[in-house]
Order: sequence, then structure tokens, then C-alpha cells
Amino acid sequence: MSDPVVARIQANPKYKELKSKRNTFGITLLILMLVVYYGYIALIAFNKEFLGTPLGAGVTTIGVPIGFGVILFTIAITGFYVQRANGEFDRLTAEILAEEVK
Repeated sequence: MSDPVVARIQANPKYKELKSKRNTFGITLLILMLVVYYGYIALIAFNKEFLGTPLGAGVTTIGVPIGFGVILFTIAITGFYVQRANGEFDRLTAEILAEEVK
């Protein structure tokens, strides 16, 4: 009981392009996030002295801005994904639907 519209959409070259671009983009961002996050965790595990180095004469250590950078990186790549999803991916989806759902 396959829907013919679904079959036409899945056969559409633009749908295959959309799937490929979305998957590649998502996996790339996933790898970047894992490298940043686990890099920070590895730094905590293996180089505590570096992260404990004070910044200036205060009590803040270098680990605080690096940790803050991890959070900002997460927000940035989320925004980047949303921007691309709302632009290119939504445009491709609309084109596919316009062609196949009549």
C-alpha cells in the first residue's frame, strides 16, 4: 500500500539531492561538534595544568573562556544549520512538492 505521491517524490532527483546535501551537512556539523566537545573534555582529562593557568592577576583560568567558546561554537553551528535548513533545504523541499504534488 505505497502512496504513489511518495514514490514519485522518492524518485525525484531533487529529493535525492536534498537527502544527500542534508545528510552530508549534518554529519559534517556532527563531526565538528564532537571534535570541539571531546577535544575540550580531553584537555580537561590530560592537561589540567594548562586549563588551570590563571588569566592575568585574577582568579579566572584559561579553562573558563575555552569552555565558553565551546558553548558559543554550539550556538553558532546550530544557527548555521537553521539558516541553511530555512534557506536551501526548504527551497528544495518546496520545489519537489511543487513538481510532484499536483
